[in-house]
Amino acid sequence: MSSKNKISKVAVIGSGVMGSGIAAQITNAGIPVVLLDIKLEGKDLAKDAVARMLKTDPAPFMRKANAKLIETGNLDDDLDKLGEVDWIVEVVLEDLKIKHATYEKIEKHRKKGSIVSSNTSTIPLHKLVEGQPDSFAKDFMITHFFNPPRYMRLMELVVGPKTDSKAVETIREICDVKLGKGVVQTNDTPGFIANRLGVFWLTAGVNEAIKQGISIEVADAVMSKPVGIPKTGVFGLIDLVGIDLMPKLADSLLSTLADDDEYRKIFTDYKFIHGMIEAGYTGRKGKGGFYRLNPDKPKAKEKQALEINPDKFEESGYGKSIKKQAAALVSVKAGRQGLRAVVETDDEGGKYAWEVLKQTLAYAASLVGEIADTIHDIDEGMKLGYNWKHGPFEMIDALGPKWFAEKLEGEGIAVPDILFKLGDNTFYKIENGKIQYFGTDGKYHDVQRPGGVLLLRDIKLSSQPVMKNGSASVWDIGDGVLCFEHTSKMNTFDEGTFEMLVKAQKTIEGSDDYKALVVYNEASHFSAGANLGLAMFMINIAMWPQVEDFVATGQRVFMGLKFAPFPVVSAPSGMALGGGCEILLSSDAVQAHAETYTGLVEVGVGIIPGWGGCKEMILRFQQRERAKFANDMGKIGKDNIWFSPDTTPVGATRKAFETIGVATVGKSAHEAVDIGYLRESDGITMNRDRLLYDAKARALELAKNYAPPEKVENIRLGGAGAKAALTLAVSDLRKSGKATPYDVVVSDHLATVLSGGGADYTEDISEDDLLKLELSEFMNLLHNEGTFARIEHMLEKGKPLRN
Repeated sequence: MSSKNKISKVAVIGSGVMGSGIAAQITNAGIPVVLLDIKLEGKDLAKDAVARMLKTDPAPFMRKANAKLIETGNLDDDLDKLGEVDWIVEVVLEDLKIKHATYEKIEKHRKKGSIVSSNTSTIPLHKLVEGQPDSFAKDFMITHFFNPPRYMRLMELVVGPKTDSKAVETIREICDVKLGKGVVQTNDTPGFIANRLGVFWLTAGVNEAIKQGISIEVADAVMSKPVGIPKTGVFGLIDLVGIDLMPKLADSLLSTLADDDEYRKIFTDYKFIHGMIEAGYTGRKGKGGFYRLNPDKPKAKEKQALEINPDKFEESGYGKSIKKQAAALVSVKAGRQGLRAVVETDDEGGKYAWEVLKQTLAYAASLVGEIADTIHDIDEGMKLGYNWKHGPFEMIDALGPKWFAEKLEGEGIAVPDILFKLGDNTFYKIENGKIQYFGTDGKYHDVQRPGGVLLLRDIKLSSQPVMKNGSASVWDIGDGVLCFEHTSKMNTFDEGTFEMLVKAQKTIEGSDDYKALVVYNEASHFSAGANLGLAMFMINIAMWPQVEDFVATGQRVFMGLKFAPFPVVSAPSGMALGGGCEILLSSDAVQAHAETYTGLVEVGVGIIPGWGGCKEMILRFQQRERAKFANDMGKIGKDNIWFSPDTTPVGATRKAFETIGVATVGKSAHEAVDIGYLRESDGITMNRDRLLYDAKARALELAKNYAPPEKVENIRLGGAGAKAALTLAVSDLRKSGKATPYDVVVSDHLATVLSGGGADYTEDISEDDLLKLELSEFMNLLHNEGTFARIEHMLEKGKPLRN
């Protein structure tokens, strides 16, 4: 098999933030990397970069062990290593001379047919391959990742007329399937899609705030959630990416853009920006940026905002935050009624939003066919690269294309040709259950999904749910598989959720048409667990029997799923906490998105897992101990082992206690495997769009000759001795100040469950016995004022109370 069909090893040249981040993401896919940088006396840049990433938060590595997949070196002594790799990613300085010099070294040492790509953010491909041999141009392309590479989904792919099509498909597939990227092919133009439009939007945002004399907090309040843009807005985003990066991006664009490009007309080289950089105010990575923490109140983390003087930067320009007043603007609240309502609001926020968006959206419309072939590619680029909820053409549809064109014309702004072609129509429409986009040819075309992508939102276009209520829906996703979808706020569990899970189970059991269930949704987070607001309401009016029945119902439903006569596969993405983690533990298999953050975090609100979480973690850890015991016995011989996990049950109890007692969270699916929330046999999907397809495939595989698991009736736990040891450990933590007084209380109830209650360690107890213990101790904690205070604090403040 040629290197064009398989990528077994990769080299990354340049170990700065982007280069090292790309290397880390490649190792997250299990692929070894050679990381090279220039040679400096007394320094090992690549090795230092790996060490730095191990301390970085958010972490570039999905598990720290991935760092071992990186082999470091330098460009003087280790260029021969390029002969071992199938793909070389260049991430050196955005300087054409430096890049060309690097390519000369690569060409001398790479193996024939290996693929070479550049991570340039602004330099066109045709300039990069100038002077290079045809053999190099044939294997060369641009793979533009966004920072940080692990978390940002966009990868812009740019190819040249000589680029080999097999090489393109190889890189497209690995970046999509293995690295989890949304691959958008762009044309070979300055800034490609996302930075061409993104830099324009940020520039317009700064310009209009200065021109209209509004505060940066008003600007960010309206140019964020109300218009479907992340909460950083304009100025917060510039702080995040680095104020010092903005002039560099501008210089690069201005050096390559056409003389009549609209960006040249709005670009302003502000003196205050250079003053901020010189003073060290480069954003979050510096002393501050447009926002900073009040240096007089560092512990209070009081934020200050800069009042801009365009002529010079003045530290005295920082003043008290007016975030609350900005959030109260009518235009900000109008976001609930849609984009049109925001820009039509007659206040400073509405006027600002219109001025920025009219320029940005008109610019985007003028670039169709230049920066990308379709409006859909441009929309995907902005959604994946800048995390916009809607792309520019989706925004124009929300405003009304005809209304937008008439507004532009009325203000003397040139109306882009594509808006004239569109006329009274919209850029997107639904035809025969499929999404279609308006093309430059004046016709509508189906949005094409890559093979292996299955989206619930597409299924909904051509079907109705099999059943639904206010908390959940059940969908037929084909081939005899049903999909259970949470629809409650934060996808929490409530009575309606359990009712729908029971109905789904009965439907599959009572039908020859269905044979498996997938639990999945396309919200930002899989599930935040139990509905705490509902629990608080019932506690406030002393509905204790109803609360107990609610917890018991959850136990019955999850046990029903675990022992159902059909396979259940849960497919989480985002947060899967508390009850959201417990349903994973009760599933036959989990197909998790790599960016799944899961854990049993109930102690943070003064309770313990009540839907089988304690039981399942005991079973998981005991199973791990048995596997280790069997492995050890095989290595050193049965006669040399004097104990067995079956006769020393304390290990699993201690491990479960440590995991649940400190609310351990796996910050990736890989970490969840290491912790024990997921099994080694569970699957991990790197690309979010492929998750449902993979989960369905796993369910269908399990459905072949499926037999449900048997209930475990012979669990042995540590009894009174184990509980005493756990209690002593918590007491020591309390003395050292690492545990609060109420942590001790919660831990005592948790220890009661995990040690088996009053059972002796020689007695067998069942899964049902453990569930009864969970329910009893859960209810005991709910009657405690400390738990009430923790739940109330979480609902009001959104963070745990340390009482």
